[in-house]
Amino acid sequence: MSTIRGWIYYLVLAVTLVPLAIVLIILYPASLAFRYRFAMNWARFMLKMGEVICGMRYQFKGLENFPRDGTSVLVLSKHQSAWDIFALGSVIPHRTSFVYKKELHYVPVFGQALATLHMMAIDRKKGSRAYEQFMKQGKEFLNKGWWLAMFPEGTRTAPGQKTHYKSGGARFAVATGTPIIPIALNSGECWPRNSISKTPGLITLSVGPMIKTEGRTFEAVQEELVAWIEGEMHVISPELYGSKVTNEFEKP
Repeated sequence: MSTIRGWIYYLVLAVTLVPLAIVLIILYPASLAFRYRFAMNWARFMLKMGEVICGMRYQFKGLENFPRDGTSVLVLSKHQSAWDIFALGSVIPHRTSFVYKKELHYVPVFGQALATLHMMAIDRKKGSRAYEQFMKQGKEFLNKGWWLAMFPEGTRTAPGQKTHYKSGGARFAVATGTPIIPIALNSGECWPRNSISKTPGLITLSVGPMIKTEGRTFEAVQEELVAWIEGEMHVISPELYGSKVTNEFEKP
């Protein structure tokens, strides 16, 4: 049954994604703000379809931690499934550029539609120069009033699995003095990677308190980031991560 639900969900995804892409391309002369809202509304629709078709219920915690005073932030989130993209697009209360690989622009129709949103596409083939591109363009996006969003693990990580967090986000945040909003989530328990099946259940997305970066080393910021996300995973997925681990960044 989980596989059947998964196939139905992907059918809805395909049937709606193509028209979305075509509309975004047609609407290119319209304002970027309008096209961005249009795309994010589709993300909310797919989030709801995951609940209706596959029984993937969800709850959001800590939304009050998103700044509402005009502060620009870098959102760094755990990554377990494609569900994360729909959820972050739905829950982040500000125009946000996801940092993604430029190769996606070569996907017919979808790639051209994605390009119309003018988010940050990084050419990973350039190696170290890709990070320089990120540093330069990231500052430009912040100056234009955008927020940025990345997955510091670099790829989807199976629930309960430990992985290395890349430090590029923390380095950028320290270099620019940009605060970080950490996010923990357990979507992989309902949406396993490399699987059609979708398992009914409750997905929790938890937004952590803002991590200040000014005057700090990237090592200290990175340590706090990882400690909060992994510590929060013990709260939202205790069966897989065990009991909560207290760390030096938490108040008693």
